[in-house]
Amino acid sequence: MSKKVIIPANLKSTLEKGPKIYQPGISVDCTIFGFHENVLKVLLLNSAHSNKWALPGGFIYKDEPIENAAYRVLQERTGVENIFLQQFNAFGDPHRSDPIIHQNRYQEYGIKIPKNNWLLQRFITIGFYALIDFTEVKLEAANANEGAQWVDINKLTNLMMDHEAIILKALESLRTQLAYLPIGRNLLPKKFTMPELQKLYETILDQKLDRRNFQRKMISFGILNKLSETRKGGAHKAPFLYTFNDKKYQKALKDGLYGSW
Repeated sequence: MSKKVIIPANLKSTLEKGPKIYQPGISVDCTIFGFHENVLKVLLLNSAHSNKWALPGGFIYKDEPIENAAYRVLQERTGVENIFLQQFNAFGDPHRSDPIIHQNRYQEYGIKIPKNNWLLQRFITIGFYALIDFTEVKLEAANANEGAQWVDINKLTNLMMDHEAIILKALESLRTQLAYLPIGRNLLPKKFTMPELQKLYETILDQKLDRRNFQRKMISFGILNKLSETRKGGAHKAPFLYTFNDKKYQKALKDGLYGSW
C-alpha cells in the first residue's frame, strides 16, 4: 500500500486562500549585505524546490504595510531581526516571475497548480537592502528547507529569476548612499581602525581612496569617537581605534552628512 502524501497546511492554505490573504501580484525581496575579511557579501538562501540561490523574499498580507512585510519575511526566513531596511527599487519585468518554482514545489505532493492560479501570475517585487554585522547572523536559524549562506558579491552564480539584477541594483543604491549618508556601524566591529573603515568604503566602491583625504573627510563628519586604544599586533605602527558616535550617527542617517563627499 502506498503511503498517503499529506500536503503541509501552510502550502495548502497558500494555494487555495492566497488571494484572500495576500496581495496578488506583489512581493518583497531583501538584499542583506555583510562585510567579512575585507569582502562584501550577500545573504542568500538555497531552496530545495528550485536548486538555485535566492534572496530572502515573500508575499505581502493584504492589510500589511510593505515595510512591515519586508521585516516579517526576513525574520521568518533567516531569523534576522531588528535591523534597518531601506527600500530602493521596484522590479516589474513582465517575464521576471518563474511559475516553475511553485509548480515543482507542489508537484512533490502530487498537486498540479491550475494555470489561472494566483501563484503562476506575474509578480512585481519591491527591493529592500540592509547592512548587518556578519558575525551576528546565525545561519542555522534559516528555514529548515533552505540553506542560508554568505556569498561574495563578486562570485554570484546560479541565482533565481532576476535576483542577481536586484542585488546589483542594491549595490548601486548603496554606493549612491555613500555620497550623503553614513555607513559602517552595522558592518564593522564596535571598535575599528581608520584603515579598516577605509577598506570597507573601498570594497563597496570598488576603487582605491587617498588615505589622508579619506581620514580628513571622515573626521569632519563628526560621527566618530577616537579612542586612546590602539590596534596591537600589526607589523606597522599601531593605529588608533575608533567607535561610531551613536547619537550623531543616527542624526546623520536622518539629516545627511554635513559637507558630503
